[in-house]
Amino acid sequence: MGKKTVLVGVVLLAIILAGVGFVFSFLSSQDRTTQSRQTFETSEAASSQAAVIQVVAGENFWGSLISQLGGSRTQVLSIVTDPNADPHEYESNSQDAQAIATAAFVIVNGAGYDDWALKLIAAGNAPNQVVLNVADLLGKKVGDNPHFWYNPYYVNATIAAMYKDLILIDPSDSAYFTQQYSSLNVSLGEYNQRIAEIRTEFASVKVAATESIFVYLANATGLDLMSPPAFMNAVAEGNDPPAQSVAEFQQLLENHTVRVLVYNSQTLTPITQSMETLASSNGIPIVAITETIQPSDVSFQVWMNAELLSLQNALNAQAMKS
Repeated sequence: MGKKTVLVGVVLLAIILAGVGFVFSFLSSQDRTTQSRQTFETSEAASSQAAVIQVVAGENFWGSLISQLGGSRTQVLSIVTDPNADPHEYESNSQDAQAIATAAFVIVNGAGYDDWALKLIAAGNAPNQVVLNVADLLGKKVGDNPHFWYNPYYVNATIAAMYKDLILIDPSDSAYFTQQYSSLNVSLGEYNQRIAEIRTEFASVKVAATESIFVYLANATGLDLMSPPAFMNAVAEGNDPPAQSVAEFQQLLENHTVRVLVYNSQTLTPITQSMETLASSNGIPIVAITETIQPSDVSFQVWMNAELLSLQNALNAQAMKS
């Protein structure tokens, strides 16, 4: 067995063990009977065991995971799915309100990312509805980086919470949900393996990103994200970055300090497009990532693995040049 294979195996095992530890830490420590979660009456669930669980997910990345987990026992509607729209700017409508008001299970990202959904949940005031607020689960708040689905440890914790909630809603199908949970974790294997490979081969390699959406994944893969935080945070919030941060970012690209530029193709602005152009003119590979699943008809893990493969190929291409 080669040294690199052993290293990848060790890193992957660390990711899995850290994820498992993270999951059990949250599931054991979080009361989850907060404002984001309303009391579920077991007697009501018993009377509707045969019914398919109506689920609404604020965004399709969480919708994909709950759909795979719930299988034939759930009917899932994901609200934010448009690949050409900025999810930060989504405006809800009456159809969204109706869907959330009648759902047995609602999943929101939280941390200010989808406040529109929280308002609809409050307005609907469904007494037996179960609400999973991912930010609350993770102990996050408004102002924290809300792109939790780009963190593999947070994804593991959220899937575990979804699994627990499905059994709470429909305990008679617990064996089915357990089987689905196991299958979903197996299907995430390639995604976790790819993260481990990048960490093993490219840990501490300097990269840049136009937005904070990439921060969690950069940390998970061990990459050294050099972009000025003031620049990334301003872009993520829809603001113009400070002039000093723009100048610092330009120097990173012009001086070839970074090997790859990662940008959010779903929230393009003139300033991020100018950085993309500058990177291209300096021969720095560009990797596009998106806020929501693209194409929208593939699974979470297929989407994520494609982005990771693109990142890995870009890093490999630059490594061959050096």
